[in-house]
Amino acid sequence: MSQPLYLAVGSLNREAPYFQGARGEGLTIFAFDEDTLEWARLVGTASIDNPTFLSVDAASGVVYANSEVFGWHEGTVSAFRFSPETKALSYINKQPTLGSIAAHNMVSRDRCFVLVANYAMGDGGPDQSVAVFPIRQDGGLAPAAASVRLAGPLGPVIDRQERTHAHMVSEVPEGGAVLVTDLGLDQVVEYALSSAGALVQSASVALPAGAGPRHVAQHGNGRFVYVSNELDSTVSFVSRGAGKMTLEQTLPTIRPGVESHGADIHLSPDGRFLYCSSRGEDSIACFMVDQATGHLTLRDITPSGGRTPRNLALTPSGRHLLVANQNGDAIVIFRRNEQTGALTDSGKRIKIGTPVCVRPFIL
Repeated sequence: MSQPLYLAVGSLNREAPYFQGARGEGLTIFAFDEDTLEWARLVGTASIDNPTFLSVDAASGVVYANSEVFGWHEGTVSAFRFSPETKALSYINKQPTLGSIAAHNMVSRDRCFVLVANYAMGDGGPDQSVAVFPIRQDGGLAPAAASVRLAGPLGPVIDRQERTHAHMVSEVPEGGAVLVTDLGLDQVVEYALSSAGALVQSASVALPAGAGPRHVAQHGNGRFVYVSNELDSTVSFVSRGAGKMTLEQTLPTIRPGVESHGADIHLSPDGRFLYCSSRGEDSIACFMVDQATGHLTLRDITPSGGRTPRNLALTPSGRHLLVANQNGDAIVIFRRNEQTGALTDSGKRIKIGTPVCVRPFIL
């Protein structure tokens, strides 16, 4: 019998001018049976505003949730503990993220820190791009131990690249460093992460002008980095090594002539297939990954099964891809052929209003 699989889901429950409605609960935990594709809602809470990105420390059962609220000079990141025995979510604490529009967070591999990327709109407040929060013994968060603000020449898309916009922070496979995407700068920046939480820039790479890098997926070999570009709906392959990053390839993720915006990106567990979602075309592009060179070849493009596929997640087994269709009010379950990478819509839907993040985890 397989281990119980849980899904942490963030859904919009507070309006913002750049969202198309807020019909969600907030933070919800589901049980999911990967053999039958049946699901059950276990617990949820509306006590958190717009948890647009989540990460889960499976060793402790703590869910870390960003609050992305338009008009606040600082977002927040909250800690909730999920108990599989009692099916309860218990609030621990929260911290201000030192910047507005908190867009992404991650738990460091050593479980010492939560790092948050602030997309940022306007001016005012601390206005930091990335903040580092020590994790307390109870799973809660201490105040930020360090932070950085990205800077540099802005991209050419005037209405979207009017300032720096950090969108994601992702630890490298070997640990000890993180990659940060900045949509406003058309850059991916690498920072060394010290044992005290300090961030020191160690490398950077420029992407095509106006690409607008949003999210990254990293191959387990530590050398291949793939970037989902929001503004031009492309994916870029960046090689990493010897203290530098190099842009190697950029390909479209949508069909010609379609207006769309790139969103999420994930590699299969074996690193052989890459999946990129696009909002507008509402599709999932599948690319084959050359394991020797890292180069990509488009395999196919599959409808996302709903509107606005903002977020994706592969189950730990790699057998299924979960697609959070924000304006489709459902998480669509795709079966995945592990040999060919092909996706097949199972017809199964987890119904929930405006889902924007789904994170599978095993306790």
